[in-house]
Amino acid sequence: MACWGMVFNSFHELEGIYLDHMKQTYFGNKYLWAVGPISQSGPTERGGANSEESGDIFSWLDTCDDHSVVYVCFGSQAVLDNRQMEALAVGLGKSGVRFLWCVKEPTVGHASGKYGMVPSWFEDRTAGRGLVVRGWAPQVQILQHKAIGSFLTHCSWNSVSESIGAGVPMLAWPMGADQFMNATLLVDQVKVAVQVCEGAKKIPNADELAQRMAESVATGGSTCRNEMRMKAMELKQAATDAVSEENGGESSSKDLDDLVQRLLSNQ
Repeated sequence: MACWGMVFNSFHELEGIYLDHMKQTYFGNKYLWAVGPISQSGPTERGGANSEESGDIFSWLDTCDDHSVVYVCFGSQAVLDNRQMEALAVGLGKSGVRFLWCVKEPTVGHASGKYGMVPSWFEDRTAGRGLVVRGWAPQVQILQHKAIGSFLTHCSWNSVSESIGAGVPMLAWPMGADQFMNATLLVDQVKVAVQVCEGAKKIPNADELAQRMAESVATGGSTCRNEMRMKAMELKQAATDAVSEENGGESSSKDLDDLVQRLLSNQ
């Protein structure tokens, strides 16, 4: 079996140096295309249809100041154990921030009572300041809401692409697979994230987590925080340009056109 070509949900302004290296090394400057971020031009309902609960989410977000909410979500697969849930809850409590916490509940294979449990004290103590959503939430639309100030994420590529597409800085907690490399890209290279924890079994330091969350949405904020938000907005514009047919530079739109033409001509 041979590989004819590769298609990536990425764009040159984000990963150009790596895409160019692969293209030159493995494909002789042909047959590699970056056509993303797909979240910029694709459907916004990834993960399921709108629910009645999603209306409550946006009604609550509408009451919040711009860039004041920390959105917490670890995707459709990662489930925190109860020690991690406790540390995250303590961190949110100490931070004083407004938050939207999307909780993935245990599935088959998780020991009963040991995973995904929000501490019994948490929602009463943070009432009015945050919202806990159990199960699916419309992530793309949430990230695009003006109230969202930062995104605590496990750095899966879908979540990364969606956050970049919305211009939202990230708090990185990579847990497995490519997420560690994604976090390195975000934190060290494009500088739109800060790392707050690492590893699927790691229990974060609640005090440090609280400080990072508070800093990420602080009014006025530090120079570092402001620079991170500015870089996130610049990357959002680059992502928008990449999928725009009107963009004159090297773009995902042009790569997609080339891919379609090669497929149609069977080259």
